[in-house]
Amino acid sequence: QVQLVESGGGLVQAGGSLRLSCAVSGRTFVSDHMGWFRQAPGKEREWLATISWSGGSTYYAELVKGRFTISRDNVKNTVYLQMNSLKPEDTAVYYCAARQRYGAGFSRADFDSWGQGTQCTVSS
Repeated sequence: QVQLVESGGGLVQAGGSLRLSCAVSGRTFVSDHMGWFRQAPGKEREWLATISWSGGSTYYAELVKGRFTISRDNVKNTVYLQMNSLKPEDTAVYYCAARQRYGAGFSRADFDSWGQGTQCTVSS
């Protein structure tokens, strides 16, 4: 069974940056597509970005395209989300997820394993 542990959340002012990390253990994740999601209070969990097993393909939701960057280090078994130009509406709990099936995923149902989340708060 795979375990995912997010870190790097915190409080930042609008316009600032945060870099989230997701450490993966328990099984090889080299072949998995990895994704990042977020969930604000009272809202559905929304997909943000996905990266292929090689890192050669990345996909982004329109709402974060150009501001967020997903990457991975298969030696360190870690996936990252660099978030720049943060806005108060980016405030949410951020989750990483692993997809242990063929192909990329773009929704909550497409992913099989989840971390516990890390809180990111952007002040105005």
